[in-house]
Amino acid sequence: MLKMGLLSLFFHFLFLSISSGEISSQVGINYGQLGDNLPSPEKSVKLIQSIGAKRVTIYDANPDILNALRGTDLQVSIMVPNQHLTNISTNQKLADSWIQSNVLPFYPKVKIRYLLVGNEVISSSPKEIWYSIVPAMRKIKNALNTHRLNKIKVGTSMAMDVLESSFPPSNGTFRSDIADPIVKPMLQFLSRTKSFYFHDVYPYFPWSTDSNNINLDYALFVSRTIKYTDPVSNLTYSNLFDQMVDSVIFAMEKLGYPDVRIWIAETGWPNAGDIDQIGANIYNAATYNRNVIKKLTAKPPVGTPARPGRVLPSFIFALYNENQKPGPGTERHFGLLYPNGSNVYGIDLSGKTPDSAYEPLPKPTNNEPYKGKVWRVAARGVNASELGSALSYACSQGNKTCDPIQPGKECFKPDSLVWHASYAFSSYWSQFKKTGATCYFNGLATPTAKDPSFGRCKFPSVTL
Repeated sequence: MLKMGLLSLFFHFLFLSISSGEISSQVGINYGQLGDNLPSPEKSVKLIQSIGAKRVTIYDANPDILNALRGTDLQVSIMVPNQHLTNISTNQKLADSWIQSNVLPFYPKVKIRYLLVGNEVISSSPKEIWYSIVPAMRKIKNALNTHRLNKIKVGTSMAMDVLESSFPPSNGTFRSDIADPIVKPMLQFLSRTKSFYFHDVYPYFPWSTDSNNINLDYALFVSRTIKYTDPVSNLTYSNLFDQMVDSVIFAMEKLGYPDVRIWIAETGWPNAGDIDQIGANIYNAATYNRNVIKKLTAKPPVGTPARPGRVLPSFIFALYNENQKPGPGTERHFGLLYPNGSNVYGIDLSGKTPDSAYEPLPKPTNNEPYKGKVWRVAARGVNASELGSALSYACSQGNKTCDPIQPGKECFKPDSLVWHASYAFSSYWSQFKKTGATCYFNGLATPTAKDPSFGRCKFPSVTL
C-alpha cells in the first residue's frame, strides 16, 4: 500500500509538473508582418530567440515562418484569419482542410501549441462574422481531434471593447449585445476544452484618453504609493494592468465561468506616434515592457488581486515596428525591434536582465498633451491609387472642403496629387474633427506641426 501511495503521489506531482509547464511564466512575442521592409523569417526567428522569447504568435499560418520555426524550442501560436471564419463555421470539411494544409505539414517539428480562430473579431470585423466565432472554434477543434492533435489549445483573441463596463474591476460586464449569444458559448467551449480566454491588454489606451485622471506611473508599474481599492470586492490595485485583467475575470464570473484561465494575447506600449498622441515614446515603452515582463515572469507567480499566485502566460506586442499598419502613428510603433533588426531599446523577455544593465533611455518629451496648431498632410511614399481614393472621399463630404484646390483657385497649384490630398486632409480634419473624425485615412494622412501653407494658399488647421 505504501508503494502504491508513493507511486500515486509521484504521478500527482508529475501531472502538476506537466500542467505548470504547459502554462509556464515564460513570455512570448507577437510577430506581425505588416511591413514592406522586414527581415526574412529565418533572420526573424533568430532575433526572436536573441531577445529571450520562449513563444511566438503569428497572425496567420505563414508557411515560410513555420518552416523557419522547425526544430526550435519556441512554442508557437497560429491563427485562422478573420475572413475565413464564416465559411469554416458552417463547413466541417473546410475546417479539416485548413488543419491539413496549415498544421499537419509542420507538426510536431514546429511546436504549435495554440490556434486562435480570428483576431479581435468583435472589434475589427462586420457584425455578421461575430456569430461565426464559436461555431468555427468548434469545427477547428473537431478537426484537430480527428488527427489526435489534442495538445493544441483553441481560442480567439478579445480586446477590452467587448466589455460594457470595466471600472471598478468588480463591475466588469460583457456587452449586452454579445454576452449571451457569443461570449457565453465561447466561455463554455473554453471551459470544456481547458483552453484560455486570450485577452489583449493595453494600459496605454485608457491612460492616453484620460491622462488627467489616470496617473502615468500607475500605468507604467512605476508607482509605489498610488493604490486603488475596489469598493465592492475590497481588492487593492497598484497598477492599471491588473485592473484591466480583473475586469474581464469579474465579467466571466457574471456569466457563470469564474475559472476559465486568462492568457495575455497582446500587451505593450508604443515607442513613438503622431504629434498629437501623448506618451508614445521610447522611455515609456521600455519602462512598461520591462516592468510587465518582471511581473509576468516573477517566481513564484504574483497573478492579479482577483487571482493571486496564478501564472499569466503572455505575448508582448510586437516584434517589429510595422510600417504598413493602418491607423494613427502609434500603430506602426509598438516594436521591440526596428525593421533592420536593431533594438529600439534594450529588452530581455526572459526577465533575467536587471534594469541597471541597460543603456540609459532618452527622456520623454511628450508625456503632456501637445498644445498648438496641427495640420494633416499626405504621408510620404504612400500608394498613389489609394491616395487618389482618399482625396476623392475627403472632397465628397460637403462643406466645400476642396473648393480651394479646384482649377484656378488659390490652392490648385502645384497641380499634384500629394499637394491636393494634403490640403483636402487638413480641410477635412478641421471641419469634421469636432464630430469625431480622426483623418488617418488608413495611414495615408499624417499630422504635422509645420504649417504646409504656401503663398496665397492657406491650409486649415486644428488647435489642440
